[in-house]
Amino acid sequence: MSRKKTIIKGTFILTITGLVTRVMGFFYRIFLSHTFGEEGVGLYQLVFPIYALCFSLTSAGIELALSRCVAARMTQGRKREAKELLYTSLVLTVTASCIVTLMIQKYAFFIAAAFLQEPRCADLLIILSYAFPFASVHSCICGYYFGLKQTGVPATSQFIEQTARILSVYLLYLYGVNHGIQFGVSIAVAGLIAGEVTSSLFCLRALLGKNGLSRLSRLRLAGCLRHSRELLTHAIPLTGSRVLLNILQSIEAVSIPVKLQAYGMTLGESLSTYGVLTGMALPCILFPSAITNSVSTMLLPTVAEIQALDHRKELSNLMKKVTYSCIFLGSICCVCFLAFGKWAGTLLFHSPMAGNYIITLSWMCPFLYTNNTLISIINGIGKTTLSFIINSTSLGVRILSVFVMIPVFGIQGYLWGLLASQVCIFLFCLLYLQFYLGKVAP
Repeated sequence: MSRKKTIIKGTFILTITGLVTRVMGFFYRIFLSHTFGEEGVGLYQLVFPIYALCFSLTSAGIELALSRCVAARMTQGRKREAKELLYTSLVLTVTASCIVTLMIQKYAFFIAAAFLQEPRCADLLIILSYAFPFASVHSCICGYYFGLKQTGVPATSQFIEQTARILSVYLLYLYGVNHGIQFGVSIAVAGLIAGEVTSSLFCLRALLGKNGLSRLSRLRLAGCLRHSRELLTHAIPLTGSRVLLNILQSIEAVSIPVKLQAYGMTLGESLSTYGVLTGMALPCILFPSAITNSVSTMLLPTVAEIQALDHRKELSNLMKKVTYSCIFLGSICCVCFLAFGKWAGTLLFHSPMAGNYIITLSWMCPFLYTNNTLISIINGIGKTTLSFIINSTSLGVRILSVFVMIPVFGIQGYLWGLLASQVCIFLFCLLYLQFYLGKVAP
């Protein structure tokens, strides 16, 4: 199968799966809000920054690095080394995840009180900590299959994870109702564990087949561990970028309402404004990105393969086609949001404020939808440190807008900062890729 058809097929599978799981998640959130109330859902949401941060530290960077390295090895016909890379990544991530699990369990009450400002989250963090070792297994195996450009297992595991999460919580809820037991929102956190356990077991089964233990016994640990340096070289900048993003999101969550109050809003008005922006307008703008996220996932191993074969003209053509396509999609979405943003805010969310934010954020679409693919291309050619620098610069623009622009211009200043950060990523990526392709041109 040609690379073009492989990318299209993989993108289609991942996009369909992503849309289905997003719809499932939408109805799941409705169930949680009706079952546990706004306060319970609020407690549930509070632990997610910790979940995202720990996952970034243990697995996210390794997954992308593994995908690139496996793609390069398969292009060179070194299948055994590709498998050794996978098992090396499993050793690294499972070890790191177990350490993080123990640390969270030990310091759960301190994290809940000092960082989340809600001591009741301590028990939820302890429950959540058990998910990380399984999440690392799931992540590494998905990264391996992405490197092979096979999306069936990752897409199926994503669907299985979401189904197991929702079904386990619902069954526990029914058990409690039938036996007169009132469960708290902790069962929703337990559902996260159920999803990760189920999906990781599915991935292991798909990878190892019926003779999994015998296959593992034939692998030499020394042969696997010698790949650690290569994986970590690519993974550390990616991990740093993800961690920085999570830290920024945590800072934003705390700082935006505070700075809106400095602008002159009351506490209630600032929280309402932040909630409308992050809970209504941004999810609406980000919904079409399910397509470009799928494209970027398929691009990284494809670019690594093309680079390994030294097909320079093909890489240039691929970059141009993907960039033009994403800009076209973003432009269409921009026009649609400009035309129907106010209507969408009023009809979907019953909030004219959300409609105004959708219209303002619509100008980001051509840049936002293209940037993921450009960053994926840069990671695919092995420039993970550069992608870290680009993301860091963009995040710096965003955080600067929070502390400098919001007190003067209100939430509008933050929206300008979001747009400026996306333009920065777009320009930096294009300038470097043009330089890179010009440099390697024959």
